[in-house]
Amino acid sequence: MGNWFAGAGEIFAALFSNDAFMVRQALREPAAWPIGLIVTILGGLVFYALYRAIPWVERKLEPTIMVTSYLMIGGIIFVEVIRRFTFGQQAPWSTTIPPFLFLIMTWVGCSYNVKLRTHLAFAEFRTALPRAGQMACLTMDAILWIGFSWVVIVTSSRMVANSASNFQIMLGTDNVLQWWFLVSVPLAFLMLAGRVIENWVDDYRNYKSGAPLIEQAVIGAD
Repeated sequence: MGNWFAGAGEIFAALFSNDAFMVRQALREPAAWPIGLIVTILGGLVFYALYRAIPWVERKLEPTIMVTSYLMIGGIIFVEVIRRFTFGQQAPWSTTIPPFLFLIMTWVGCSYNVKLRTHLAFAEFRTALPRAGQMACLTMDAILWIGFSWVVIVTSSRMVANSASNFQIMLGTDNVLQWWFLVSVPLAFLMLAGRVIENWVDDYRNYKSGAPLIEQAVIGAD
């Protein structure tokens, strides 16, 4: 247990120092994993509270981010294709920024689809189970998603810290840093953890009230 939490002090000291190099070094410590689990759960609870407190955020946060990212990607490609074939000019960042916008759209979209339960559904199989079995499957889903989020948050945070400590510049730009985009990955999985908690709380309430637990998931039905 002592080895598991080894380096916890270094991680907190590095975070408060606001030094990307120190953060990168500290996140190599074994304590990054238990601290990452705590951050995943607490961050998920924060987003869950946000979803419950602000109805617009609950309904529109992920779709707004996804549509905005998609329109920016389409707009950049559309304008730069015209500029390239009409005027022989092209912004050097027009081929590097869209993939990072796609990264944001993809992982935020993952959170949205967890909200809609279009991942790990298996509705046909689960509806044949007794209510206790259905609730067990839904709880297993929640544990798996929290586990996935935990792994992604820890590993992607290391990637973000590494990019920031090396001052990696977006290709084609002079002062746009890559970590500004990469940080969207751990943030998206904190949002996802909040959706997982939200779903499980709803499932538990349905289980206690006798309401149906398993419903057919439809993409885009929200």
